[in-house]
Amino acid sequence: MSEPLVLGIETSCDETGIGIVRGRTLLSNTIASSMDEHARFGGVVPEVAARAHLEAMQPAIDAALAEAGVRLDDLDAVAVTSGPGLAGALMVGVGAAKGLAVAIDKPLYAVNHLVGHIAADILTADSAPLEYPTIALLVSGGHTSLLHVRDLTTDVELLGETMDDAAGEAFDKVARLLSLPYPGGPEIDRAAADGDPNAIRFPRGLSRASDLAKHRYDFSFSGLKTAVARWVERCEADGAEVPVADVAASFREAVVDVLVTKALAACADLGVPRLLLGGGVIANRRLREVALRRADEAGVTVRIPPLSLCTDNGAMIAALAAELISSGRRPSTLAFGADSTLPVTEIQIAEAVPA
Repeated sequence: MSEPLVLGIETSCDETGIGIVRGRTLLSNTIASSMDEHARFGGVVPEVAARAHLEAMQPAIDAALAEAGVRLDDLDAVAVTSGPGLAGALMVGVGAAKGLAVAIDKPLYAVNHLVGHIAADILTADSAPLEYPTIALLVSGGHTSLLHVRDLTTDVELLGETMDDAAGEAFDKVARLLSLPYPGGPEIDRAAADGDPNAIRFPRGLSRASDLAKHRYDFSFSGLKTAVARWVERCEADGAEVPVADVAASFREAVVDVLVTKALAACADLGVPRLLLGGGVIANRRLREVALRRADEAGVTVRIPPLSLCTDNGAMIAALAAELISSGRRPSTLAFGADSTLPVTEIQIAEAVPA
C-alpha cells in the first residue's frame, strides 16, 4: 500500500491531537489543547490532562475527518501514541484508538511519540525527502533528546537525553521565578527580546571536560534553573529591581548554547552533516536562529518542520504509521498499553507475528 490513509491519535501530554494523512500528504491536523486549564497550576496536571482528552476526543476526531473530507470507513489504518508521556493521558488515547480500530475493523499501529516528531518532517511537501542518517534534536516540555536516525522505521538510536528537567520544563520554572505567565517558553522569548543575552553568565550543564567524558550528549537544566533562582534572590535581597529582560535573555542563551553545541558535536563525531529539529521548544526564535547560524558555519544542513507540526500532534503519529505500512510492517495487536517510559528504540509496539 503506497499511500495509506491513516488517522493518528496523540495524547501524550496536554494536547489532544488528531491528524489524517494520505502517505506523506497532510490532510488534517486538529489539536485541542487543555493548556488554559493547567495555567493556574503553573504546569501540566496529569489528572486534568486525562479528563480533557476524554472530553476532546470525539469532537477532535469529527473535526479532523471533516477537514480531510473523509469518512471513518475510508481509512486504511488507525495509529496511536503508546508512549512515552503521561500515563493517564496516554491511556485515553490508547483506549480510544483500540475502540475505534475494532469498531471500524481497521488495522491499528501503536507507535513511539518521539519518533513521531521525526516523522513530522516527511509531511513538509515543499522540501526534499529526509536523508539518512540524520541527527535529531527533540526539545519539548517533557523531553530533551538527541537521536541518531539511520532509518525512520527500523533504526533510531538514543545518543543522549536530559538527566533531570526537560528544556521546556526549565523555561516554565524560570518564567515562574520571574513572575511571568505559563507556559514559560513564549513568555521568556518575549521578555528576552529586550534583554542582553550576555548580561549574566549562567552555567551550561554537563559541558565541562569532566562531564563530557560520560555525558557528552546528555543534558541537565536543573542546575541552570537553580542558578537563576539564586541570582534573582540575591538581587531582591539587595533591594534592586530584577532586570527581567536580561535574566530571561541570559537564561535562554544558556539553554540554546547547550542544545546547539551538543547537537553539532554529535553531527561532527558521527560524520552526519544533517540535523533535524523537532518539539514545541523549537518555536523559540533564538534557538532556531543560533542553530541555523552555527550549523551553517559547521557545514551542517538543518531541517525544521512547520511549527504547527513541531508541537505534539496526531499528524506526525499518522505519518509514522503510514511509513511503517509502506515499508511492509504488520499492524500492532491489541496486546499493548500505555508506556510512559517507552524507549525511543521501540518505534512500533506489539507488531503482529506472521501466521
